[in-house]
Amino acid sequence: MGLSTHVLDTMHGCPAAGMAVALFTTQAGQAELVKRFVLNDDGRNPDGPLYDHQSLRRGTYRLVFGVKAYFQSLGVVLPEPAFLDQVSLDFGVADASSHYHVPLLVSPWSYSTYRGS
Repeated sequence: MGLSTHVLDTMHGCPAAGMAVALFTTQAGQAELVKRFVLNDDGRNPDGPLYDHQSLRRGTYRLVFGVKAYFQSLGVVLPEPAFLDQVSLDFGVADASSHYHVPLLVSPWSYSTYRGS
Protein backbone atom coordinates (compact mmCIF):
# COMPACT_ATOMS: atom_id res chain seq x y z
CA MET A 1 0.00 0.00 0.00
CA GLY A 2 1.01 3.61 -0.40
CA LEU A 3 1.70 5.64 -3.55
CA SER A 4 3.39 4.42 -6.70
CA THR A 5 3.68 5.34 -10.39
CA HIS A 6 4.57 3.57 -13.62
CA VAL A 7 5.11 5.12 -17.06
CA LEU A 8 4.67 3.35 -20.39
CA ASP A 9 5.94 4.85 -23.65
CA THR A 10 3.11 4.10 -26.09
CA MET A 11 5.11 5.34 -29.09
CA HIS A 12 7.72 2.62 -28.66
CA GLY A 13 5.66 0.07 -26.72
CA CYS A 14 7.95 -0.08 -23.69
CA PRO A 15 8.51 1.32 -20.19
CA ALA A 16 9.71 4.94 -20.16
CA ALA A 17 13.14 4.17 -18.70
CA GLY A 18 15.13 7.33 -18.02
CA MET A 19 12.19 9.74 -17.77
CA ALA A 20 12.59 12.37 -15.05
CA VAL A 21 9.71 12.70 -12.57
CA ALA A 22 9.03 15.05 -9.67
CA LEU A 23 6.54 14.52 -6.84
CA PHE A 24 4.99 17.46 -4.98
CA THR A 25 2.48 17.90 -2.20
CA THR A 26 0.00 20.68 -2.98
CA GLN A 27 -2.08 22.84 -0.71
CA ALA A 28 -3.89 26.13 -1.30
CA GLY A 29 -2.22 26.66 -4.66
CA GLN A 30 1.29 26.01 -3.31
CA ALA A 31 3.43 23.04 -4.33
CA GLU A 32 6.22 21.64 -2.18
CA LEU A 33 8.77 19.31 -3.76
CA VAL A 34 8.93 15.89 -2.08
CA LYS A 35 11.41 14.18 -4.38
CA ARG A 36 12.84 13.95 -7.89
CA PHE A 37 13.77 10.66 -9.50
CA VAL A 38 14.49 9.01 -12.83
CA LEU A 39 12.47 5.98 -13.88
CA ASN A 40 14.25 2.63 -13.97
CA ASP A 41 14.23 0.07 -16.82
CA ASP A 42 10.71 -0.98 -15.82
CA GLY A 43 9.40 2.62 -15.94
CA ARG A 44 9.12 2.84 -12.15
CA ASN A 45 10.74 4.68 -9.27
CA PRO A 46 14.02 2.82 -8.59
CA ASP A 47 13.50 3.22 -4.82
CA GLY A 48 10.10 1.49 -4.81
CA PRO A 49 6.87 3.18 -3.71
CA LEU A 50 6.91 6.98 -3.48
CA TYR A 51 5.22 6.67 -0.11
CA ASP A 52 4.64 3.53 1.90
CA HIS A 53 1.33 3.00 3.67
CA GLN A 54 2.72 4.41 6.91
CA SER A 55 3.93 7.75 5.50
CA LEU A 56 1.20 8.50 2.91
CA ARG A 57 -1.12 11.26 4.13
CA ARG A 58 -4.56 12.39 3.08
CA GLY A 59 -4.25 15.41 0.80
CA THR A 60 -3.42 16.57 -2.70
CA TYR A 61 -0.37 15.70 -4.76
CA ARG A 62 1.20 16.45 -8.14
CA LEU A 63 3.39 14.24 -10.29
CA VAL A 64 5.32 16.03 -13.06
CA PHE A 65 6.72 13.90 -15.88
CA GLY A 66 9.49 15.17 -18.23
CA VAL A 67 7.91 13.97 -21.47
CA LYS A 68 9.67 16.24 -24.00
CA ALA A 69 13.15 15.60 -22.62
CA TYR A 70 12.50 11.86 -22.49
CA PHE A 71 11.45 11.58 -26.14
CA GLN A 72 14.24 13.91 -27.28
CA SER A 73 16.76 11.69 -25.46
CA LEU A 74 15.54 8.80 -27.65
CA GLY A 75 16.16 10.81 -30.80
CA VAL A 76 12.50 11.56 -31.52
CA VAL A 77 12.30 14.73 -33.61
CA LEU A 78 9.76 17.04 -32.00
CA PRO A 79 8.42 20.37 -33.23
CA GLU A 80 9.40 23.50 -31.34
CA PRO A 81 7.57 24.09 -29.18
CA ALA A 82 6.75 20.46 -28.53
CA PHE A 83 3.09 19.56 -28.15
CA LEU A 84 3.80 18.07 -24.71
CA ASP A 85 6.69 19.33 -22.59
CA GLN A 86 5.86 18.23 -19.07
CA VAL A 87 2.76 16.35 -18.03
CA SER A 88 1.44 17.37 -14.61
CA LEU A 89 -1.05 15.13 -12.86
CA ASP A 90 -2.84 16.57 -9.85
CA PHE A 91 -4.68 14.03 -7.73
CA GLY A 92 -6.12 13.58 -4.27
CA VAL A 93 -5.60 10.93 -1.63
CA ALA A 94 -8.80 10.58 0.38
CA ASP A 95 -7.96 7.32 2.17
CA ALA A 96 -4.29 7.14 3.16
CA SER A 97 -4.69 3.50 4.19
CA SER A 98 -5.45 2.54 0.57
CA HIS A 99 -2.99 2.02 -2.28
CA TYR A 100 -2.82 4.77 -4.90
CA HIS A 101 -1.10 3.77 -8.14
CA VAL A 102 -0.84 6.54 -10.75
CA PRO A 103 0.18 5.11 -14.14
CA LEU A 104 0.90 7.28 -17.16
CA LEU A 105 0.62 6.09 -20.76
CA VAL A 106 2.37 8.65 -22.94
CA SER A 107 3.52 9.51 -26.46
CA PRO A 108 4.80 12.87 -27.74
CA TRP A 109 1.21 13.78 -28.66
CA SER A 110 -1.05 12.21 -26.05
CA TYR A 111 -1.33 10.81 -22.55
CA SER A 112 -3.74 8.90 -20.39
CA THR A 113 -3.87 8.12 -16.70
CA TYR A 114 -6.15 6.42 -14.21
CA ARG A 115 -6.10 5.17 -10.65
CA GLY A 116 -4.48 1.78 -10.97
CA SER A 117 -4.17 -1.08 -8.57
